[in-house]
Amino acid sequence: MDRVYRLIMSCPDRVGIVARISSFIAEHNGTILEANHHADQQAGWFFIRNEIKANSLPFGPEKFSELVEPIASELGMKWRLVDSARKHRVVLMCSKQSHCLVDILNRWHSGDLECDIPCVISNHDTLRSLVEWYGIPFFHVPVDSSNKQAHFEQVETLIKQHRTDTVVLARYMQILPQSICQEMRGRIINIHHSFLPSFVGAKPYHQAFERGVKLIGATCHYVTSELDAGPIIEQDVVRISHRHEVEDMVRLGKDVEKMVLSRGLLMHLEDRVIVHGNKTVVFD
Repeated sequence: MDRVYRLIMSCPDRVGIVARISSFIAEHNGTILEANHHADQQAGWFFIRNEIKANSLPFGPEKFSELVEPIASELGMKWRLVDSARKHRVVLMCSKQSHCLVDILNRWHSGDLECDIPCVISNHDTLRSLVEWYGIPFFHVPVDSSNKQAHFEQVETLIKQHRTDTVVLARYMQILPQSICQEMRGRIINIHHSFLPSFVGAKPYHQAFERGVKLIGATCHYVTSELDAGPIIEQDVVRISHRHEVEDMVRLGKDVEKMVLSRGLLMHLEDRVIVHGNKTVVFD
């Protein structure tokens, strides 16, 4: 793909925002390859995502940022500029279940997910050979139930050592401490099944089977210190019926979980997600 700059902005809504940004890009002969805008009328907030062809501009990202800053300040904007030439560094975390991890690794291996995966961290050694087949370092960091802090300190060290941009919890079955959640706010992605909060605890699919549910699904979201309550990136469902046994529901649930997580990660990597409060604007 051609190198692009992604200009991501949000600010209080007012007349002329799109014209101001578009005019600035046009003044420097920039080519806009994709333009996305959304006005949240209830919040009075405006969101922008532009992709600009990098070689259409007479300067690099540093000068671009320098020139944008006065405009952004004038409009009261939160903004960032992303250079697609720099690959995102994504650390994956898992426990024993492999479906979400394998799906992401396959998509990465085939080039469908443009990122670097410097390592995989797990509290079990179960998936080591699978991960190492892809040539990715695997770190087994066991959890001592009497001292979980030691586990999380080592995890935090590994995340920092690998210069991590984003962490993906690919069915990692531990609750991250508040310190990590706050340090990496908006940069940790998780997946959970759709049964929460109705069917909490062990064997949620068995509980759902007993209740005769007709839809199962999954939610991909950013992690916050409040468990499974962070801003939602992506969701999907699959319909089931009385003909499905528990085993069918588990299989279908895994399918929808891995699809939703990979789609959510792709949108995050392409900077299509803008968080505002506890909601997201997702430009697909």
